[in-house]
Amino acid sequence: MHFPLRGAPAIRVFLSFALGYFLSYALRSINAVIAPALVAELGLSNADLGLLSSAYFVAFGCMQLPLGVWLDKYGARRTEAALLLCAAVGAVLFATGTTLAWLWIGRALIGIGVSACLMASLKAYRQWFALEQQSQLAIWMLVAGTSGAMAATVPVSLTLPLIGWRGVFWVVAALLALASAVIFFVLRDVERGGQQQATAAPHEQGYAIIFRSPYFWRLGLLGLVNHGIFSALQTLWAGPWLMTVLGKSQVESGEILFVFNFVMLLAYLGAGWMAPRLVRRGINMHKVIGAGMAGMIVMQACMVATSAPASWLLWLGLGLFVPVVMLVQSYAGLAFPPALAGRANSAYNLQLFLGAFAAQWGFGVAVDAFRSSGLGPADAFRMTLAVAIALQVATLLFFALSRALPQKTA
Repeated sequence: MHFPLRGAPAIRVFLSFALGYFLSYALRSINAVIAPALVAELGLSNADLGLLSSAYFVAFGCMQLPLGVWLDKYGARRTEAALLLCAAVGAVLFATGTTLAWLWIGRALIGIGVSACLMASLKAYRQWFALEQQSQLAIWMLVAGTSGAMAATVPVSLTLPLIGWRGVFWVVAALLALASAVIFFVLRDVERGGQQQATAAPHEQGYAIIFRSPYFWRLGLLGLVNHGIFSALQTLWAGPWLMTVLGKSQVESGEILFVFNFVMLLAYLGAGWMAPRLVRRGINMHKVIGAGMAGMIVMQACMVATSAPASWLLWLGLGLFVPVVMLVQSYAGLAFPPALAGRANSAYNLQLFLGAFAAQWGFGVAVDAFRSSGLGPADAFRMTLAVAIALQVATLLFFALSRALPQKTA
């Protein structure tokens, strides 16, 4: 096996990890589509719905620090294959759940089980692929993830009347078990060859060196606030926003979310093509990140300002700027040596999922609080998003004013 990987082995590695991330992103997004069915069957409030959906994120976030150690110690293949089996168990529990607590536990196990799907791929890519391919591979993983998000919109909406949301999760459980087997068996030979390329991290260079880095926090706060809020919108609150603020039906909302994710898919493909070319031309990627984040904020501000029938198109505008979040995540990992890649990527992901958990739950709590103060449903959603926008602006200003830069890495 020759490294860096090229040709058929490289494609095999990418597709194996892409399958896991496809399922991970579908599960992250699916509650935005099945939310009305959950509310109708279980009588959930907005806060209950946010708490249930955020179980994925809080469990995912709690896994990030041990996950980084496991990835650096045991490798991407074994770590992800084992955790995907845990996700399959969680999907079975969710499919059979009859109470909010039962469903919460199932959702949390799913979050634990898919917690390695992106981090394992980034760890493997850092060891097995050339350095100049890293941003492009990371963005292509988002193509796979967005495809999963698309599969959780219109296809799930069309499937719900046939097998119900419980049947959907039985199918998901089988697919998670299949993905685990693919990663464990297909990548075995590649991992054996790649182990010769890896170097162990010095004992003292654990998470301390990462969390002491000013540059990590320059990027990590974007993950905590901006990336986290977007994840909460995409994976839960986009559907209720479309129905509550714009008056769309559940079917119409599913169709709009499908188009939204398709636009993001195209944007990721475009970014994957552009990223290595921008690097070769010496473009300042921090300016690209700042401009992209600013574009996301502007689109959200426009959503707050209007509820015109065509304002659902603003979600498509938001989707065009989203690939910038993957540049942030990629640069956070590349700022540290390859032997610390698992820890660095997981440390960033911890910020993202803590932010997503807080935003998913907090959005629902805020909507209910604004409703209690006398606002109507649509105005309560608008005020909540306005608060989220203010937080994103503050974090972007910190990023723009910071002068922290990464240390040179091998």
